Amino acid sequence: MFNLTSEQSAIVDGVSAVCRRFGDDYWSKCEEDERFPHEFHRAMANDGWLGVTMPEEYGGAGLGIKEAAIVMHTVARHGGAMAATSSIHMNMFGPHPMVVHGSAAQKERWIPRLVAGQDQVCFGVTEPDAGLDTTSIKTFATKVEGGYRVTGRKIWTSTAQVANKILLLTRTATKPQKGQGKSTDGMTLFYTDLDRTKVEVRRIPKHGRAAVDSNAVFIDDLFIPEGDRIGEEGRGFYYLLDGLNPERVLIAVEAIGIGQDAVNRAARYARERVVFGRPIGQNQGIQHPLAECWVNLEAALLMAERAADLYDAGRPCGAEANSAKLLGSRAGYLACQQAVLTHGGMGYAKEYQVERLLREVLVTRLGPVTDQLILCFIGEKVLDLPKSY
Repeated sequence: MFNLTSEQSAIVDGVSAVCRRFGDDYWSKCEEDERFPHEFHRAMANDGWLGVTMPEEYGGAGLGIKEAAIVMHTVARHGGAMAATSSIHMNMFGPHPMVVHGSAAQKERWIPRLVAGQDQVCFGVTEPDAGLDTTSIKTFATKVEGGYRVTGRKIWTSTAQVANKILLLTRTATKPQKGQGKSTDGMTLFYTDLDRTKVEVRRIPKHGRAAVDSNAVFIDDLFIPEGDRIGEEGRGFYYLLDGLNPERVLIAVEAIGIGQDAVNRAARYARERVVFGRPIGQNQGIQHPLAECWVNLEAALLMAERAADLYDAGRPCGAEANSAKLLGSRAGYLACQQAVLTHGGMGYAKEYQVERLLREVLVTRLGPVTDQLILCFIGEKVLDLPKSY
């Protein structure tokens, strides 16, 4: 990223030192075996990088979203792609609603274990029949003595195979009919144990990022103690909003970092690959597409950095964070695609890694919010156009 202080540059150096211990062979093997990168996760925890944004009084560094973005961008650039970033993504800013709205006792109980890597948390929000329409979730928490009993389904829950905790969004009141109240009311957020006697986790086979699992989750009469509820009952959706813009920034820089890794690999190959007596990189048909990818990646990174700086300054950043996610995911994807094309037939081979980068970066085009919803947001909130959905 740009305009780094000496302390921020030290973050780049420290994270890079960890990442260099895990080369292409490691990530290829994790993917082949569909195995979570435990060693990488542990190394990042041991060096203190999982607590960058967590409060200092609970063992974290107390830094901002820009520093979190620096960590994730650096990780993404070193070959691990989404397998590496997704293994620690939830620790970086996913628990932010807990940090902002949890009680002192809850934070004392939960945060140090996250920082130390002793707990791993998955995020249970998306549901099969709701998708991006979060207000339509049906997982329901019924109030009982001492807590709640929860039944429902979640989908695309990452790391649930290895997690022992879940940040879970439920309904505690049914969604009101149109015109009878706010659809965002009546949702409650919990941070609780992933009790596998009451929760079934089924892995979803998928296109990329095989090392980090995605799952369908079936919850059947799970008891959650009242002490595991974050904040007030019925306010869970609003608590989630505190983490939306930071997550968009992090996804953006992850896609950008993967794209930069891909462009660097393609440029190296283009310098070394000789056809018709000359390196293919001498041909403008190879040079110009890669140069354009570099330009687009740098521009997207500037937007992501602007969004991070605004967030850390306590200023509105919704338009910038959403724009960074759109620009970053597009630039990262197109860069990976061009890297495969630059390698020609060998780009399709696993040996050169770029096909893996392309498969993994694609997920940033799909979530946590689509290009279309971002453009709707910009149209409505920035350009003051009528709401279209």
